[in-house]
Amino acid sequence: MSNNLTVKKIPNFGGLSLQALDIDQHGQVIQPWLNHNQAIFWGMQHDSLEQINIFYQALAESDHQQAYLGFYNNQPAFLIECYEPKFDAVGEQYEVEEGDMGMHILLAPTDNPIKNFSIEVMRFVMSFVFNQLNALRIVVEPDENNYKIHRLNCRVGIRHHKKITLGDKKALLGFCERPAFEQAERILDLVTTNAAPKINLDPKLAYQQLTSTLWRKANQLLLKKILTELCHERILTPTIIGTDKVWSCYQLNNVDNTISYRFNAQLMQLNHWFIDEDSIVKFESDKPVALDSVEFILEFSQQLSIPQATLATYLEEVSSTLLSSCYKLNKDYLTARQLSNASFQEIEHEMFEGHPAFIANNGRIGFGVNDYHQYAPEAATPLQLIWLAAHKDHADFVASNDLDYQSLIAQELDLALRQNFDRQLTEQGLVSDDYLLIPVHPWQWQNKLVHIFANELANNRLVCLGYGNEHYLAQQSIRTFYNVSDEKKYYVKTALSILNMGFMRGLSTQYMRSTPEINDWINRLVLQDDYLQSKKFTVLREVAATGYNIAYYDNDIVGDSPYKKMLASLWRENPHSKITTKQNVMTMAALLHIDPAGDALLPHMIQSSGLSINQWLNRYLDAYLTPLIHCFYQHQVVFMPHGENIILVFENNVPIKVLIKDIGEEICLLNSTASLPTAVERIKVSMTDEMALLYLFTDIFDSIFRYISQILYQFMAYSEHQFWQNVAACIQQYQQDNPQLQSQFERYDLFQADFKLSCLNRLQLGNNKQMFDITDPANSQKFSGVLINPIAEFKPLASSVLTRKPTHILV
Repeated sequence: MSNNLTVKKIPNFGGLSLQALDIDQHGQVIQPWLNHNQAIFWGMQHDSLEQINIFYQALAESDHQQAYLGFYNNQPAFLIECYEPKFDAVGEQYEVEEGDMGMHILLAPTDNPIKNFSIEVMRFVMSFVFNQLNALRIVVEPDENNYKIHRLNCRVGIRHHKKITLGDKKALLGFCERPAFEQAERILDLVTTNAAPKINLDPKLAYQQLTSTLWRKANQLLLKKILTELCHERILTPTIIGTDKVWSCYQLNNVDNTISYRFNAQLMQLNHWFIDEDSIVKFESDKPVALDSVEFILEFSQQLSIPQATLATYLEEVSSTLLSSCYKLNKDYLTARQLSNASFQEIEHEMFEGHPAFIANNGRIGFGVNDYHQYAPEAATPLQLIWLAAHKDHADFVASNDLDYQSLIAQELDLALRQNFDRQLTEQGLVSDDYLLIPVHPWQWQNKLVHIFANELANNRLVCLGYGNEHYLAQQSIRTFYNVSDEKKYYVKTALSILNMGFMRGLSTQYMRSTPEINDWINRLVLQDDYLQSKKFTVLREVAATGYNIAYYDNDIVGDSPYKKMLASLWRENPHSKITTKQNVMTMAALLHIDPAGDALLPHMIQSSGLSINQWLNRYLDAYLTPLIHCFYQHQVVFMPHGENIILVFENNVPIKVLIKDIGEEICLLNSTASLPTAVERIKVSMTDEMALLYLFTDIFDSIFRYISQILYQFMAYSEHQFWQNVAACIQQYQQDNPQLQSQFERYDLFQADFKLSCLNRLQLGNNKQMFDITDPANSQKFSGVLINPIAEFKPLASSVLTRKPTHILV
């Protein structure tokens, strides 16, 4: 049509176009639409053709509004009206801004609905208003009872902010700026692109990534990790059978010597085995055979000491980890170089390895194949959480001092959705003020809550209200969700009763009661410490939590059980609230990332920063290590600062500070007699000085620096001696800057000759359902001898600690 204003062809859908409404030509087309029950909110159900013509003729003659007829595959299908709010009654309800454009939309009634019709039309119309009409912000005022349009509005980025009255109409006032619409577009595209395969229609799709080539590669990579970590923990002891100037060849035999593995490795500091994966060969009766990670576990089961009762489950976790690797190897991934300039969530969903030490780190026992595609972090599929109303007689809500329930819900949920939830409760004869809202994981609802909490649902102590409007992406921790609809909003962490990496991933209602107060306590400590403030060390607070108490499982007869941790959630501050527009963030786990092509991210971060390796490392260590050792020495506070719990903040890829998260369950106050608020008392832990110092040696040296050192050596020819020299220099500098803590430095000597080797895989192999008791971390660990401390050789002379600057800083 020659007078089309805009045309869009949508693959697998059809064509959409718009014309300015010609009431003489189109009046008879739109009259049945306006008279239809579906158009009740337009208030023209009983208007004659003449009345409709008069209304739209006046509208066409106005300088401030215009109507358009929309076509689907060249057939009339929808009507829109656009207007300038400052000349309309709605403009009296808020402070109008330059570039505001009001919009109404009506879809033609049909007996043959077309899949995705409403959302595709809405996207088309929003794009038209922004791009052709040059709106800076779209304004809507739908009737407060028009629930369908409320939800459609939210899908394209519109958010409703307040109730207004326009004559006889009770409406919700909503806005959408271009960035919010563009983000909504990206989410809609991601949902379509990353949708779970239709396995119910074609069961072959369940294993489409399991090609023989990818399976061999996944097994090779996992065998490398198995050998690296089991040799590191001294569970297995290979024999050296040859050596050259760089590599040594090792052989590992099973108990009866019927099977052997040979591989090349370099033995680094901290008993770290740097293994060349291409060199790994398995021999059976002296003949090379294919690598198989599950078979390896069985072949060495005697040495691994896995209880028979949990062996099969552990094998399943290994198989699931392999499946995850095949998926990551098969998908279109961003290269390490591309990731050095990628966004926070792009990086988060490209992480390949998972936890660097745990062998079975992607078990996710409980997920089916469809669940994997919907909920696994690497699938990067946006999802919406389900909301339950929980009666206050059985539910708790706690929050930080600067937050209350109403403020939290108002921030996190759109006004229209809150009204919808209230309406649902009212229609069931329930009082909304008697309930608290709890977000739950869709998998948890479908697989656990419906039947385990059936009695609560039957008696309306729990009420399912449906999906929320916001879209989230699962993080590496799998049960924590990042709000991609609005990056100013909180993370949400939910209970997820799947078995993953040594624990059932529930959330304790009991622990949730004290979580915000613990976070407030540590945040006050950090804010009041001038040294930590100078390092810009920042806590991402868990600011609110909810939990539901179910009488069946709270009974003392049941004892401690994962069933007590099935319905709880918390809200955590968002990293974007702590950075400027010139800064970017990534989890520290990304520093260990090696992409499927074998290229590492860390070298690209350093090279693109403009700094030397030494300069970059010094900035990183100052941002990460220094605050942690200060918390230890000054406050006796320790965290679990592994790669997923630390978010690094960069400017031009130079580290400037860290954000630390997962505080509530993982912070400890060591050997302290300090008086604490009652809710915070549970963080106190008593242990020997040796065990206390292991928080630094194990969680930082062995769990992070061991891997960074190898990557720098492997990809940048940077010697581990230089790396550990930088670590030592950082610690010496801290000691030089804080002479008042000299007695603490002597009591807890980071330069001591060695320290106990704490073994994570030994824990998981021993009990893969609950590795250790989080209420008694000191007595839950497993050890295997000692590790030589790589910074011991740099220990300063006792007399020089307070009198001279460190001598080992490399620039």
